[in-house]
Amino acid sequence: MNKQIVHQLILDKLRIDLGIAERAAQTAYETATHEENIAENKYDTLGLEASYLAAGQARRVEEIRQALALCQNLILRPYDEQRGIQIGTLIGLADEDDRQQWLFLGPDAAGLKVSLVGQPITVITPRSPLGRSLLGKFEGDEVEIVVAGARQQFAVTEAI
Repeated sequence: MNKQIVHQLILDKLRIDLGIAERAAQTAYETATHEENIAENKYDTLGLEASYLAAGQARRVEEIRQALALCQNLILRPYDEQRGIQIGTLIGLADEDDRQQWLFLGPDAAGLKVSLVGQPITVITPRSPLGRSLLGKFEGDEVEIVVAGARQQFAVTEAI
């Protein structure tokens, strides 16, 4: 696994998502402001609904811009065996059934998924229960989280 390539894939995916969100926001805005969508009576809500959609799309654009800026400003450092897992660490985890997964602990963009040589990698942040419990851990450490009342245990198999 190459952390720099994973980071670049995350940036590329965020840029693509931003472009899609910007086009969707523009379309929603145009629909909301089009003269044919002016309400003719109190039951004619197409323009109002489109304005709600436009506002939501604009918020989404801003969220992606913020995530992109934070990820662009992230300085990737080699894994530090003294400090353990930090933001910017690429992490290999194994669950109790020895199923492997790869995570990238990022400053934002939680839930974003990228793939490197067929291996899916999910971005998590320290705001998540798993991200919070991984901070400062080392290869070989185990972490335990409780999600919806269910206990889950993971072993850190690699940290890059």
